[in-house]
Amino acid sequence: MSVAEVPTVFIIDDDAGMRESIHDLVESVSLHAESFSTAQGFLSGERQDGPSCLVLDVRLPDTSGLDLQQELSRAGIRIPIIFITGYADIPMTVKAMKSGAVEFLTKPFREQDLLDVIHRALRCDRGIREKQKQLAELQKRYGTLSAREDEVMNLVVSGLLNKQIAAELGASETTVKIHRGRVMQKMQAKSLPDLVRMADRLKISPHR
Repeated sequence: MSVAEVPTVFIIDDDAGMRESIHDLVESVSLHAESFSTAQGFLSGERQDGPSCLVLDVRLPDTSGLDLQQELSRAGIRIPIIFITGYADIPMTVKAMKSGAVEFLTKPFREQDLLDVIHRALRCDRGIREKQKQLAELQKRYGTLSAREDEVMNLVVSGLLNKQIAAELGASETTVKIHRGRVMQKMQAKSLPDLVRMADRLKISPHR
């Protein structure tokens, strides 16, 4: 595995002892660790585009972990977050989990518990990245359709028959069949249900 492929665990904790302890723990299992004492330090740093997760203390000198979670979400930065805190309460935990946190650990916690959650978070991140990659490929295929093929695809996934599509577009049924075949070929759809799933992922609104 190349350096770029080694997952990165970001750690934000103003407690130097805790930060260094987690950093060493992460690197002991052959993962890359990057540590910060403040949220701003993390936000200002350059991050490689690879599998990652964030171990985040709830209370920081410059902001709260929950506020940073919201800031990252607004910025479109999708990174699985593991909260750690010495004084968790139920409302705080519920808010963090509802906003997409992977886990909420209360100090002191077992090292193995943290490692288990980190590995789960990294699996989650890999899954998200794979879906994003697949969607980008789908959008690329969709971009190769002509305007007419786009219309035909919209009508096909809406459930219209070839003769109905022909009537809708003022074209012959034979022409519709040709366009439909090209749509299936360009989108690499194996069946109509497959094409419908693709349209759903592309958020193409069915024709009414």
